[in-house]
Amino acid sequence: MAIARPTVGVLDDESEMRKALRRLLACRGFQVLEYERGADLLDVLDSHPLDCLLLDLHMEGVSGFEVLEAILARQIHLPVIVITAYDEPGTEERVRGSEAVACLKKPVDRDALLSAISAALTNHATTSPGK
Repeated sequence: MAIARPTVGVLDDESEMRKALRRLLACRGFQVLEYERGADLLDVLDSHPLDCLLLDLHMEGVSGFEVLEAILARQIHLPVIVITAYDEPGTEERVRGSEAVACLKKPVDRDALLSAISAALTNHATTSPGK
């Protein structure tokens, strides 16, 4: 019997960042779905459920904050870990207010990221509706 691998979505407009995250996560046994634009993710989120989302905040078009708002509005129970290069005053508070489970700064520390994903998946498994 095959064991289901957790699916982690990576939404970042930087192709090198997506590539690096995909490699790291795939080596750790995760299935990875990549998205370059917020609209791309939102178009398929209902039909392609994720176990966790790694989210960049500052992107062209639909921003990471708008993605967070859409997830909340749709009442999708999805742990989101924000990864951002921008350390502006109030960013972390705004991220936490949108129910993201963590806010990490680029360049991301590998161990901190993997720990955040593990904690998010564990908490999500015990608090999700129907679980």
